[in-house]
Amino acid sequence: MTEPLVQITGVRELAHDLVVIPDRRVQLVPNIGVVGGRHSVLVVETGLGPRNAETVLNFATEYARGRKLYLTTTHFHPEHAFGAQVFAGEATFLVNRDQAEDLKSKGPGYLEMFKGLGEAVARELEGVELARPDIVYDREYDLDLGGRVVRLRAAGRAHSRGDQVVRVPDADVLFAGDLVEAAQFAIFPWFPPHDTDVSGTRWLAVMQRLAAEGARTVVPGHGDVGDARLLADVRDYLQLLRDETWARRDSAMSEETIVEEISALMIERHPDWAGREWIEKGVGCLCSEHPA
Repeated sequence: MTEPLVQITGVRELAHDLVVIPDRRVQLVPNIGVVGGRHSVLVVETGLGPRNAETVLNFATEYARGRKLYLTTTHFHPEHAFGAQVFAGEATFLVNRDQAEDLKSKGPGYLEMFKGLGEAVARELEGVELARPDIVYDREYDLDLGGRVVRLRAAGRAHSRGDQVVRVPDADVLFAGDLVEAAQFAIFPWFPPHDTDVSGTRWLAVMQRLAAEGARTVVPGHGDVGDARLLADVRDYLQLLRDETWARRDSAMSEETIVEEISALMIERHPDWAGREWIEKGVGCLCSEHPA
């Protein structure tokens, strides 16, 4: 595996005082946002572990030029949130309540699981201490950066129990975290019996709402920044995945055969998408779910 390092290269300005540090299509590197206002700057995502977070903090501090720093993360998974400790004393860390609970209750297990992904990942996770947020909100939080208000919204259980989206209304930019990936099959962290919080049906409902709301610019958790078509792509994929899974699951067909058929269908539809291994996880998740 390529070292999952955040690099301050190719930084893209999406609007006035709003930039993204791109993931460069490196595994376990998220797209990272820096959003400025008159008196404060918000950082979205930390990168994987302390070393990456230090890179992000150094960039954000220089970018802020004396403005107050805030940090938020779209969900608790390691490459998004396991560098928050570095920001302690430098930035105010705020997230939604479900994400804070995920970080506390599931963070230690994910830390050990990710350390097992290889030496490069384990090295980045050395010395991780799971941070406690300074501000925890329930469903909605409007953060005033000075002349710019950023809307933090709990999405509800979907990719994880504590997903959050970050919207910058004046620039019409949406940070979607891993609710949205560009040119990649949706990541289903379906690991029964250890973690079954991902919900395909709820995720689809979230994406139907986000696609209806739209956004001029969408920043996915991983992959290239795009427009509202990214939201529609994920919505349509999840809907097809649900429909094809449910059409087969109550037959005499084995889950293995269901996975084979649906994987072939999805790859035919999206031959250039990465992450084909997540199709099977999505099928497994949806096989366990039932209509509301």
